[in-house]
Amino acid sequence: MSIFKRGSVYWYHFLFNGEHVQHSTKQGNPRTARQIEAAHRTALAKGEVGIEERKAAPMFASVAKRFLDHVEARHESKPQTVQFYAAKLNRLLEYQPIAGERIDRIDEGVIEGYVVARRASVGPATVNRELATLRRMLRLAHEWREIQRVPRIRLLTGERVRDFVLSRKQEEIYIAACPQPLKDIAVLMLETGLRIGEALHLEWADITLAPVNGARFGFLRVREGKSKNARRIIPLTDRAAAMLRERLESKASGFVFANRDGKPYQGTSINHLHQDASAPKINGKRHPLFSTDFVMHSLRHTMLTRLGESGVDAFTIMRIAGHSSIVVSQRYIHPTPEAVERAFERLQLSGDFAIIEPKRLPPATVSATLAEAVAVSH
Repeated sequence: MSIFKRGSVYWYHFLFNGEHVQHSTKQGNPRTARQIEAAHRTALAKGEVGIEERKAAPMFASVAKRFLDHVEARHESKPQTVQFYAAKLNRLLEYQPIAGERIDRIDEGVIEGYVVARRASVGPATVNRELATLRRMLRLAHEWREIQRVPRIRLLTGERVRDFVLSRKQEEIYIAACPQPLKDIAVLMLETGLRIGEALHLEWADITLAPVNGARFGFLRVREGKSKNARRIIPLTDRAAAMLRERLESKASGFVFANRDGKPYQGTSINHLHQDASAPKINGKRHPLFSTDFVMHSLRHTMLTRLGESGVDAFTIMRIAGHSSIVVSQRYIHPTPEAVERAFERLQLSGDFAIIEPKRLPPATVSATLAEAVAVSH
């Protein structure tokens, strides 16, 4: 007899024909609990309560196809997302210990073998994207009741973080080197913080150039994105509005940045233009104008960093950027001792500290004292 107490009631558990059976007796008396367990054992032995025989789990490749069908259905309007998952699944299917196994046999040991094999030829970031794809697929397989548990998947550390920020002078050099449509896309990202995918799928129907309802700026609307927070309205600066007005004069499609077929440019095409502008080839070899970490996403990162440096709070940055979490937005906020002091000055002016008149110290003394306190605390 195997009973245990959880809270105020007893539970029982035992193995029957290799299957684990566990139930609550809903009783607080141990003797009654054992009697209930014995009755359940007897019923199982007599066949009065059957345990459903589990069917054999499908092969990994079969579930992979179902997973890709799921991605295509859920992300029909995001071809790059579909391509991403298709590419990562192909890498997983190239590893025979995974591809040739049933889905319920993919455990931590098999996954670690894959990590070791892949790490020999690619970096941590690439492996982590493949592991993330595997994890999402296994979680869905669990929802589909194909597996009983999802193995733990630990991502690799040491990913390269590309946090390059353009200076104003570098921005001037880069924009001058950009051909169209990269030039206008870059201006829009630097002025609005849009993701590259959001910029490429922007439609004229989502742009209002003239201010309305007493607003100071026109705006653009992002209808969908990586998460529900990606749906947002972003004001247009004078520079962004001027660029859009100029493009509107030669409008040939419903998309702001349309190719000859009237469809949005592919991200890969824009990335090629970016490589040529930021790292032109000289004698067959690329020579980066700035850091090799300067990628298209750096334009969005630059804009958000400038917001943080100008004193914009994390919640406002989250709204502008469409971040799914305030934690992501907080990376752009770096309060200085002077900024902390100004915050307390505003609080005092609001009347919260008006009861006691504080002694006024020279600004330099206050800043130095605060800086010393910060240094000691670290």
